[in-house]
Amino acid sequence: MEEILLEAEEKMNNSIESMEKRLTNIRAGRANPAILDSVMINYYGVDTQLKQLSNISIPEARQLLIKPFDKSCLQLIEKAIYEANIGLTPNNNGEVIILNIPALTEDTRREYVKQAKSIGEDCKVALRNIRQDSNNDIKKAELTEDQIKEGQEEVQELINKYNKIVDEKIKIKENELMTV
Repeated sequence: MEEILLEAEEKMNNSIESMEKRLTNIRAGRANPAILDSVMINYYGVDTQLKQLSNISIPEARQLLIKPFDKSCLQLIEKAIYEANIGLTPNNNGEVIILNIPALTEDTRREYVKQAKSIGEDCKVALRNIRQDSNNDIKKAELTEDQIKEGQEEVQELINKYNKIVDEKIKIKENELMTV
């Protein structure tokens, strides 16, 4: 039964990590290099992440500076940013690409909060599925009724713990998004 609980907790941790990754892609009006994590460049026939082809820095609070290691791929990077559809327009000056992050309007902020809550809800669904699988595994194991009940209670305690973590993280993201 311990193995089932450990496996459930590991899966729940992975769900939380996945949610956190998805939340970093929601921009809060401030420059964050994580916004560019999904940008892939076809570099010599191989899809490569932008961060592997360049230095990404934050010269100002609402600006990202992309300095490629190989200046010949500036157009490729610019094209990939357009195609990634992240809502930012690249400015290419021949040396670097500058991304200005526009200030968020109230409506945009609310939309991003909805998106964050949706991501949190997806994570909770994943946690419930993990609970269901774990409870089924406990029932299949050759245990006494008391042990099965105890195991299911422990799984429920785990899901309660992880649901609180999800709620806290969504609340933090909501505050971050709504702060002007």
